[in-house]
Amino acid sequence: MNWDKLFLLSGPCVIEEESIMMRTAEALKKTSEKLDLPVVFKSSFMKDNRSSVDFYTGPGLDEGLKMLQRIKTDFELPIVSDVHFPSQVKAAGEVLDIIQIPAYLCMQTTLVVEAAKTGKTVNLKHGQFISPKNMIKPVEKVESTGNKDILLTERGYAFGYNDLIVDPRSFYDLSEMGYPVIFDITHSIRKYGIPSADPSGGLREYLPTLARSGVAAGIDGLFIEVHPDPKNALCDAASQLNINDLEEFLKPLIEIHHIEKSYR
Repeated sequence: MNWDKLFLLSGPCVIEEESIMMRTAEALKKTSEKLDLPVVFKSSFMKDNRSSVDFYTGPGLDEGLKMLQRIKTDFELPIVSDVHFPSQVKAAGEVLDIIQIPAYLCMQTTLVVEAAKTGKTVNLKHGQFISPKNMIKPVEKVESTGNKDILLTERGYAFGYNDLIVDPRSFYDLSEMGYPVIFDITHSIRKYGIPSADPSGGLREYLPTLARSGVAAGIDGLFIEVHPDPKNALCDAASQLNINDLEEFLKPLIEIHHIEKSYR
């Protein structure tokens, strides 16, 4: 895929009912065309890292991939989703254009190598427990298979008190590895330890500041989870952006990217 333009990975956090998925995909397609912005549809068929066994984890591999394939076909959007186990990779690779490694699992050698062997683009999310420079380790695991189609996603550091803090130096450190850098802004505002359905579980007021800072610092892409009705979303309800607000949210970011790119 061509990553020369600012691009967007976006969609509901986890796959929900069909009407929600179709409405979101249709809106993202229109936004992509209107703003001339490449969009990759993102949603998880399985969220294995929920903080409670009682929380919704998605429809699972088979049903989830069917939904993602339909979106890919109907709206002609490339697809990204995350895998949690090596056994999921083969089937996921038949549908996904980008295989995402969750932040918590970025150091899992078997998982990373299995994803890389598909030859698909691998999006490595930066684990909140390691320095950005140490992301060279999972990068090298992907490269060991001969696959150099890699994306690196920043999403903040955990300091033990439920907050994720974004250090702008990480954008530079990750870019020095030679691959496109993405900023996951909606996960960076989560208040971990607080249920995502609780309004205090996310700090949306920081989204514009963080997004503009990241684009000005030279990131290549944005990761923004969106939903038609965020407060009733089944995952990350406190941090997802309303799909109806996405277009206006993106406009200044595209302008900043053009300015930053002219100084490279």
